[in-house]
Amino acid sequence: MPDAVRHVEPVMGTVVSFAVRPRAGHGATVAEALRQAVSWLHWVDATFSTYRADSQISRLARGELRIGACDSRVAEVLELCEFEHTASGGYFSSMVGGRLDPSGLVKGWSIELASRLLSSHGLGDHIVNGGGDVRSSGRPGPDASWQIGVAHPLHPGWLTTVVSGTDLAVATSGTAERGAHVLDPFTGRPPSGLASVTVVGTDLTRVDSVATAAFAMGEKAQPWLERLDGFEAYAVTDSGMAWWTSGYPAFGTVPVESSSIEV
Repeated sequence: MPDAVRHVEPVMGTVVSFAVRPRAGHGATVAEALRQAVSWLHWVDATFSTYRADSQISRLARGELRIGACDSRVAEVLELCEFEHTASGGYFSSMVGGRLDPSGLVKGWSIELASRLLSSHGLGDHIVNGGGDVRSSGRPGPDASWQIGVAHPLHPGWLTTVVSGTDLAVATSGTAERGAHVLDPFTGRPPSGLASVTVVGTDLTRVDSVATAAFAMGEKAQPWLERLDGFEAYAVTDSGMAWWTSGYPAFGTVPVESSSIEV
């Protein structure tokens, strides 16, 4: 994609990268759209970071703010969290270690909205990657599809699968980037069974939440993911085996024609 405009922004405790393929006459538009998208992500970080004592979510957690005094987006995110909590049978939770923490949804939600912001400027061919949470739109070139590599959780520098397509949302939950940050809400301990799980869909808000819930489920995730409409998944177990849902090969590479293989 030689004509792409690229930008890399450290934010939300990770690095968010943008690649935008502008059309004729969109040069100035790209710069302004990227400025707005980056500003949006920094606002999300300032508002929702659990590592910043002055963020609205931290102040809400300490009881210093009521929900009505927060920005309306805070209530929106917590409502989305409640929906995902119900949809996952309680495995997705905005409470981590007894403390309010909607991080399992916020990054995917914020990147989804950053992607929509770019599209609203007429920049429909782009990809946004925030620490493995990826939203692609349009195409990288004529008759081309985006290729999204998924890092192997047990072998640094390796890819375990590559997702191909257009207008896709891809999220991976695991221990590779941030360590054991996802807890089983029923035990309060890190789940066992999975080293990572990658989920593919069309809305990164939901895809990120589903990936978080699936990782929290551990060994229970495979049948749950298989039943979900609109999502496919690929997982690496903590013993180094891989499994995937029946529809996943339409989107991503698999090691062999089998449902479970060491990778």
